[in-house]
Amino acid sequence: MQLVIGNKNYSSWSLRPWLLMKHAGLKFEEIRIPLNTATTKADLAEYSPTLKVPVLIDQGNTIWDSLAILEYISEKYMDHKGWPQDASTRAVGRSAAAEMHSGFPAIRNELPMNCKIDIKLPLSPAVREEVDRVEALWTELREEFASYGPWLLGEFSILDCMFAPMAIRFSGYQVDMNSICQSYIDYLLSDPYMEQWTHEGKKESEVILASEISYR
Repeated sequence: MQLVIGNKNYSSWSLRPWLLMKHAGLKFEEIRIPLNTATTKADLAEYSPTLKVPVLIDQGNTIWDSLAILEYISEKYMDHKGWPQDASTRAVGRSAAAEMHSGFPAIRNELPMNCKIDIKLPLSPAVREEVDRVEALWTELREEFASYGPWLLGEFSILDCMFAPMAIRFSGYQVDMNSICQSYIDYLLSDPYMEQWTHEGKKESEVILASEISYR
């Protein structure tokens, strides 16, 4: 099994399936292809039909979308335990994951994932509105499922993988959150696999200017 990813410092979409696969205890070959270089497209063409990351290659199957990879891993290797067993909870989780998958464009654009960043920025009205939505969502989920565990749905799930890059962003850009959300961010970032990812991201030497606030 091979997982093709981009730079760990920048590639939020790559982090999501990588994190679930680590939590599932899966053995896989990690193929890291630096993004935004002169050879990126040619390097990705060997693996990715969209020339984007991440891509999972497993037993002749090629899956090229983060959320699709997460669902595939849950179904094939986790006995569907990437999501809670309760159908209602699972529906809530999938709704929130889909919202993350397609939403929050201002945060993506103005607060790009960067494991090395440590700066407090004034938030635009568009970013503030999206941050408020994330805060409201996380607060609602933690209040509802806190008795089941420390993750968004109680136990670790695909939803935590989907929001993991958001935690890196909020921490790095020092975004003010309520105590419930800050506790969740701190817990998520202290996860050993999250620590591994961010540590390795900080060691990377490549620079993508579009993801560096100082160059904007």
